[in-house]
Amino acid sequence: MTVIEQRAPQLLAEPRDVTGPRPLAALVDAGLEVPVLGGGRVRHVNLDLAASAPALASVAEQVAAQTPWYSSVHRGTGYPSELATALVDDARAAIGRHLGARDDDVVVFTRNTTDALNLLAGAVPGEVVVLDIEHHANLLPWRDRRVVVARDTIEATIADLEAELARRPAALLTITGASNVTGEVLPIARLAELAHAHGARIAVDAAQLLPHRRVDLAASDLDYVAASGHKAYAPYGTGVLVGRADWLDRATPHLAGGGAVAEVGVDAVRWLDSPARHEAGTPNVLGIAAFASALAELEWLGEPARLAHERALTERLHRGLATIDGVHVVRGFRDVHDTVGIATLELERGSVGLAAAALSAEHGISVRAGRFCAHPFFDRVARRSNGLRASLGVGSRADDVDRFVEALAKLVADGPRARYEKRATGWHPVPDDRPRPAHGFDFGHPR
Repeated sequence: MTVIEQRAPQLLAEPRDVTGPRPLAALVDAGLEVPVLGGGRVRHVNLDLAASAPALASVAEQVAAQTPWYSSVHRGTGYPSELATALVDDARAAIGRHLGARDDDVVVFTRNTTDALNLLAGAVPGEVVVLDIEHHANLLPWRDRRVVVARDTIEATIADLEAELARRPAALLTITGASNVTGEVLPIARLAELAHAHGARIAVDAAQLLPHRRVDLAASDLDYVAASGHKAYAPYGTGVLVGRADWLDRATPHLAGGGAVAEVGVDAVRWLDSPARHEAGTPNVLGIAAFASALAELEWLGEPARLAHERALTERLHRGLATIDGVHVVRGFRDVHDTVGIATLELERGSVGLAAAALSAEHGISVRAGRFCAHPFFDRVARRSNGLRASLGVGSRADDVDRFVEALAKLVADGPRARYEKRATGWHPVPDDRPRPAHGFDFGHPR
């Protein structure tokens, strides 16, 4: 048993109700109260989890417990260094197991999904086929990319992908596991079969999928998976690229520096193989351990319970939105009905940016407005220039959904209660009488 697997997950003391009324697991922001305009405080409703999720309470506790033992890895001789080395090594093995890595796959630690996909982009020996639905992290890094514009059905889209792969060979098909705009889940195992039939490998951007579903390289026959801890309840600055070693072993090191080399001379360098080849410098020991710990707890919760909890809340959200006149939910595919807990909506009247600001300032509800770093996709499928996104997770509850729907309905019907001013940074209430926290934002001398 590894260091990561020895801990027991920290769950809520109250019984779990997978129909949706209660959170499935405890997050560090559970019970957080935020100020609202006019005085007073309300329980914060966090519906911006698709951007970055708070830590699981158990993960934060483990990070706090490990912090005094933090030290350098692999070459230190002190006991804290031995523990830090064990944490990184055990976390690498645990994350690999959770993602279904094969025996000869490598687990490379990065800063986030964007970093992981940029690393892979430097290793691909040929052209890359990608859909226009991708987050910028899976659209911009590829130097020799061929973009296929998705159709309004996944069946027609897959046919177009097959035609493109047949038209000219490609080294890689790269695809999102779940859209960060619509939440729609793509058939990654089927796409892997398609890519391999045409001599290409497949990479999956699992940033949005991993917090909601189990991702298994071996079971789905995937070649590479990239993901971020900050999407999966471990926001401590670590991502991962997991997959086949040969391309990575031949690639130029992602970073040049100590830890990536076997031997250095004035005129020559002998680089190590992956994963060390791409992990120069001191690793994020605590972030790596946190990521592995979060995945272990998600696994402990179990896929059936997570799916039941999320689907109940997602259905509740869509039922509520359907009752509000002037609200349109964005979809990418008519024939994809499997979605994670994300809903992006447009307003027939008014600004979604203003609505998002008012939801926060007047109701204590966090959502996100914009095009969600998926500009080509959003511009193609949406009617308006920006959307408003609400996203759910294991810490969400029925009351979160109900408060959001009720507040949005009031805003659509009556507009904001306060006056707002649009600035370069977005909409802001004028005046803003919400007090700032008395602690936590002072970077001066602690005494």
